[in-house]
Amino acid sequence: MAVGIVQTVRPGTLAAFECSLNVDVNRFDRLVLALKEALGPSSGLTSDDVDVEFLTKLMKDYKSDEREWAKFAMGDASRGYTRNLVDEGNGKSNLLVLVWSPGKGSPIHDHGNAHCLMKILRGDLTETRYAFPEAGEEEEKPMKVISEKVYKENQVAYMADELGVHRVWNRSSDFAVSLHLYTPPNVAKGGCHIFNEETGKKSHIKNCGYYSAYGKKL
Repeated sequence: MAVGIVQTVRPGTLAAFECSLNVDVNRFDRLVLALKEALGPSSGLTSDDVDVEFLTKLMKDYKSDEREWAKFAMGDASRGYTRNLVDEGNGKSNLLVLVWSPGKGSPIHDHGNAHCLMKILRGDLTETRYAFPEAGEEEEKPMKVISEKVYKENQVAYMADELGVHRVWNRSSDFAVSLHLYTPPNVAKGGCHIFNEETGKKSHIKNCGYYSAYGKKL
């Protein structure tokens, strides 16, 4: 028989949300529900309606356990990475598990005017951020690197278009896994722009679909 959690917890944490749940629900499931509750019925409709700090705290509070999220982590070594849908929240967000193939990664891309939170579930991922090419600039030239950082298991990163564009890649010889929350889910609905690192030229990618959804390959 499930027993409710009885403990003293601070409000505004994942542990506080867990008090309303049964102990037989795993902590990854609790995180998914906590993120959905935090976004509520309307948050995510516009970027200004999102409490990024609170969502970040919820993701940081979760300690990765592969047994809890493995069913969503479907990889494909022939691709740079796979996008696996976990939850669509209130319809104005989406939560994905991305599986990164060894030695591969994403192209340089923007985020379609959406917030993105990335938590490392397994392995290490390298993020390189670039300045947006200046609008209307005709001269082709290499993109300017703003920063590069390696994120390790359980670390959380935040990205949005006002911070530039980026690429994420897996330097290791094993698969890496990350959890991504997008609010609103503009990329899934309208695609994104990718950029040529050597010239700064951009092109629009319409189809940013899913490799699997809710634990089932599409």
